[in-house]
Amino acid sequence: MEVALREASSLFHLRHGPECTVRAVPLVERWNSVERSLDPRWTEATLSLAINDDAARSRAAALLGPAGPGIGSKQIRFTVSTRGVGIGPEAARRLLRRIDAEGIAGRLELIETHELRPEPEDLTARSLAAEWQNALEMLPSDWSDVVAELDLHSSADVDRAAVFCAPINPQSTGRPGFRFRCASTQGYGASAGMVGRCLARLDEAGITGHVRITQALSDVHPVGTQGATFAVGRRPA
Repeated sequence: MEVALREASSLFHLRHGPECTVRAVPLVERWNSVERSLDPRWTEATLSLAINDDAARSRAAALLGPAGPGIGSKQIRFTVSTRGVGIGPEAARRLLRRIDAEGIAGRLELIETHELRPEPEDLTARSLAAEWQNALEMLPSDWSDVVAELDLHSSADVDRAAVFCAPINPQSTGRPGFRFRCASTQGYGASAGMVGRCLARLDEAGITGHVRITQALSDVHPVGTQGATFAVGRRPA
């Protein structure tokens, strides 16, 4: 009779025990998931780690010490950066793995991300010679004189660029780059073709920048002079 009762009771066992417990997601896995969801251009991510047990929270904060965490009544906040300020993504992984190894359970959540890097400028797709040609195509068909400026991306290229562009008489602008004049059938300055060849030399040398026309004249009929004089600041150009 006793055996039968034991067998019967086993049929009604609801198995409330470890089998029904949902395993907590390791913190390092949660961080991996958060990182994958971030914009590829992210630079900083602020995270919150909620831990109910006071002693466990204090221990987790100690393990996160290199991140300089902020500790609240129930949460720990810290920042992960891709800019070399504070801890990076891999360092965050190592610290969270240590917390997991000590069996500390918590809930890791993303609070905010900010300071997205601007989209990188595609310098290879735009040559100075092509940019110059595009600028010329925007001028009226009867243009005669222009003043143009070349802004270089690096000040280290100024001297080399001045040598390559010596035929167009480059003038300093006070910035990395220079100003020059160009003339069509009449006027002062280098020809449009010469400017294009000089800029092509810069392209071949890997010198990058931006060229633009700042002043232009058209429908000009000089009398007693070769061409017009542009006033740039207090000096003629």
